[in-house]
Amino acid sequence: MQPHSFAPRQTTLADQSPSEERARFISRTYTHLFGAITALILIEAALLATPFSNTLVEFMLSFAGGYSWLVVLAAFMGVSYLANSWAQDSTSTGIQYAGLSLYVVAQAVLLLPLLYIAVHYSSPEVVPAAGIVTLCAFTGLTAVVVITRKNFSFLGPFLGVAGLAALGFIVCSILFGFSLGILFTALMVVFACGYILYDTSRVMHEYHTDQHVAAALALFASVVLLFWYVLRLFMSRR
Repeated sequence: MQPHSFAPRQTTLADQSPSEERARFISRTYTHLFGAITALILIEAALLATPFSNTLVEFMLSFAGGYSWLVVLAAFMGVSYLANSWAQDSTSTGIQYAGLSLYVVAQAVLLLPLLYIAVHYSSPEVVPAAGIVTLCAFTGLTAVVVITRKNFSFLGPFLGVAGLAALGFIVCSILFGFSLGILFTALMVVFACGYILYDTSRVMHEYHTDQHVAAALALFASVVLLFWYVLRLFMSRR
């Protein structure tokens, strides 16, 4: 596959655009975010409803240990990088949507075992409760950015270091077989909230007005990360 060529942006930054154009960009971004979340829910519902969902989950869980899970994580990171690159392609709208679609499918596959365990081996209200908490947290953090108009880009370096540290702990837990525990899960909830502040601020200040697909992908990644660890936190309490 040939590498993509990235043409210079012909549009301006969202916060430097006329108010109508900026409002249109923000509306498109959150419409695409809603579409991505809806697609994820539909994919998961379809997978969980299939008669072979148990077999599929058992096959996926067979990789959940040792070097096999490291390969899975590395593959997911590679797919995420590719999807983000496609979503930022300024030469083709089709490639942008392909990137967002690829990332939604990748998240659906990675999230499926956790959802299956939550649905079949935990309380029935755990998944809806985690979804409601995630929605409330996302709405509240978005309101903070919109109301204060503060640029949270300064969080970038801190989140980068924290992300590398978290990845290191995850890799060590896989290699040496120890549990990360509820404290790690709670810290990852805080980490995901920080990324929502950071990504929402970038949508308001740093994205160009034709980058609504890439902006939606970034927000979607943060929302799913928050949901993942909120769900794990609720499950650990049961």
